[in-house]
Amino acid sequence: MTQDEPVTLAAVTGAHGVTGEVRLKLFGEGWAELKRYKTFNEGAFTLKKIRDDNKGGAVARFAEVQDRNTAEKMRGTVLTIAKSQLPELGEGEYYHADLLGLPVVTDSGEAVGTIVEVENFGAGDVIEIQRPDGKKFMVPMNAAAVPEWNAERLVISEDYL
Repeated sequence: MTQDEPVTLAAVTGAHGVTGEVRLKLFGEGWAELKRYKTFNEGAFTLKKIRDDNKGGAVARFAEVQDRNTAEKMRGTVLTIAKSQLPELGEGEYYHADLLGLPVVTDSGEAVGTIVEVENFGAGDVIEIQRPDGKKFMVPMNAAAVPEWNAERLVISEDYL
């Protein structure tokens, strides 16, 4: 993934109230993280205000959206920023978008498949790997299952096949 590629942080799920606020489904660390960004979709949307919806999402107001009808038309719109705007990562950290599409090999070098999904069900990230035959399986994203990864590939322990 290049630094110019857009990264999706949220999606509009519908209108909230009559004054143009929208409900958001979040794909990142939470609603407070979105506050650091002032514009989305290459400047198309300017964030004026955002708050927690107490349901795992957020409610936002954009300068360009003045009424409920306009807010309803935004349903399904994804909110993106350039990857270069994301904070620098620490040692051992990664963005889900960087893992998607990576080839997967075993610790002995055998090709396994490609990462097609990264999920988090509460106990840590889990990667979904699709084999060449189309079958999928999941592996926890921890040191025991994934001893190493980089921008070119991800290595899994044969114990998790």
